[in-house]
Amino acid sequence: MTRRSLLVSPIIVACFGLASSLAFAQDHAQDSAYVPANYMKQEVLIAMRDGTKLFTAVYVPKDQTRSYPIMMQRTPYSVAPYGPDAYPRLLGPSGRFERDGYIFVYQDVRGHYKSEGTYANVRPLKDNYSGPTDTDEATDTYDTIDWLIKNLPHNNGKAGIWGISYPGGYAEDALVRSHPALKAVSPQAPVSDWGHGDDWHDNGTFRWPHAQGFIAGFDRPRDGPTTTYGPRVQYPTPDGYEYYLGQLSPGYANAMYLHNEHPFWDSLIAHPNYDAFWKARNALLHLHDVTPAVMTVGGWFDNQNLFGALKVFKSIDAQSPSTTNSLVMGPWTHGMWARGGADSALRDVEWGSNTGYFYQDSIEFPFFEHYLKDAGPATLPKAYVFQTGSNRWQKLDAWPPKGAVEKSLYLQPGGRVAFTPPQAGKAYDEYVADPLHPVPYTKDVAIGMTATYADEDQRFAEYRPDVLTFQTGVLTHDVTIAGPVDATLWVATSGTDADYIVKLIDVFPDSTPDHAGLPPTVHMGHYEMLVRADGMRARFRNSFEHPVPMVPGQPTKVPFELNDVNHTFQAGHRIMVQVQSSWFPIEDLNPQTYVPNVEMAKRRDFHTATQRIYHTPSMPSQLKVLVIENP
Repeated sequence: MTRRSLLVSPIIVACFGLASSLAFAQDHAQDSAYVPANYMKQEVLIAMRDGTKLFTAVYVPKDQTRSYPIMMQRTPYSVAPYGPDAYPRLLGPSGRFERDGYIFVYQDVRGHYKSEGTYANVRPLKDNYSGPTDTDEATDTYDTIDWLIKNLPHNNGKAGIWGISYPGGYAEDALVRSHPALKAVSPQAPVSDWGHGDDWHDNGTFRWPHAQGFIAGFDRPRDGPTTTYGPRVQYPTPDGYEYYLGQLSPGYANAMYLHNEHPFWDSLIAHPNYDAFWKARNALLHLHDVTPAVMTVGGWFDNQNLFGALKVFKSIDAQSPSTTNSLVMGPWTHGMWARGGADSALRDVEWGSNTGYFYQDSIEFPFFEHYLKDAGPATLPKAYVFQTGSNRWQKLDAWPPKGAVEKSLYLQPGGRVAFTPPQAGKAYDEYVADPLHPVPYTKDVAIGMTATYADEDQRFAEYRPDVLTFQTGVLTHDVTIAGPVDATLWVATSGTDADYIVKLIDVFPDSTPDHAGLPPTVHMGHYEMLVRADGMRARFRNSFEHPVPMVPGQPTKVPFELNDVNHTFQAGHRIMVQVQSSWFPIEDLNPQTYVPNVEMAKRRDFHTATQRIYHTPSMPSQLKVLVIENP
């Protein structure tokens, strides 16, 4: 199995300048003595309506001269440190909260760590309950808030919930049939639909490293309440490309590494289609009649739950239009907005300001202050979004933004892409896709999903013969793409199945100067910044529930959805589109032979295939986008 070649990785300069966030960082730096000096801790077991008791850590301000709202997080990741005298370094989403005064509540969800009951990954929400003791995550949240409001002295009768990633999913569950005291909820990078676009799946492809790495360290059955968890899987090499290529398909992972100790892994592998198993776990379907104010947060470069953030916001707008519902999107990877350090850059990309501190201080804190304390005006717009390329924050009254014009970037003969349909010329470009020599998703050596691949320079991929590249001429004015990106490829394959990955890329001018702080091998000239990339498994072109094989040699339309973007391609830059049939190992390999379950493909099923991408007037491969042009 041949190793892919490596190339250098450059960068982009930020031109947006906010006031420095250094003062904020200094003002809110935390020391380990602050929390125990100002808060009293209580550990309680709160009984749910079926009698199951959930372990809950409560931190109440020692100043009892006033009342406080409740800020709660429900988590499967442990509410440690355990013990009445053990305190965390930080309480709440940021230091602003603990210094201003809140009651903080952390709860181990049902079946994890010190809570009783049986755990279920993304436990299905129920439309109807069988009786007064029937439960799901929505009822557990309701019952917890009800107990807190009735039993914690000096609370002001209002509660808020926040959480990132899996805890963001539990925050999302709290929106379903909410307790009347729940006034503000912030699902951040929320788990929402594991079967289609969050974490494990991308238009039918399987995000293998993230799935195996997470489940192997998370999904072990327990004997009962505990403060510890089983050891993570030890990888034999730090090189994920070689590690996953050695397994070839996820179906071999149990025998080789996981040893049948992770039941949810078996469910992942057994349900490659969007069947009843996944539909029951789609929380987006339940976001109607939402009563709390909602601020959904996500990162444009989140490789796990960008889909969830966008879909939660859009689902609430569609199903609960009277809800106060806002979207916040920044130039962040997964959870990057909550970290205490500087986040003015991603990989080699600079944004010109510390966007995380700005978010914490100017967006997140005022949101909860207003709805939980009636402090300050409700100034959050419908969409508070960071625009990369121009590197500026925008306050918008809609997302996608009003005034954006629907256009298509058409693939053209001769390696061109343009906003005009293709004319006569060569009908297609083609490449040979070899699943035993797949295109890597990053030039880095990494065992999992490296967080910074999402804006990585793509020249390491462009020079491969199994990657097609199309680009515009030099732009004469700024072009902003803001909103959904929908791909339609006209393809033909010599096999009976195929994957197609589409990348949207910003190509910098050759003369772009380097900036201070770059590694010596990184240069900005002709830097190819990845703006968005998503894959599609062609068997699902008609339905994610009912796959069908491809017909060898037959031109076929393959439509699919990429996640939204908000990016300005500046004058002097070029817009590039790359098309390939593997993106390894971030997405599992397609054997290019139709088998009932790709995740269980055998080594004998893997074959090379010739892939054709058409660009003719009658078969126009394209990316449908929303464009704001700035002459």
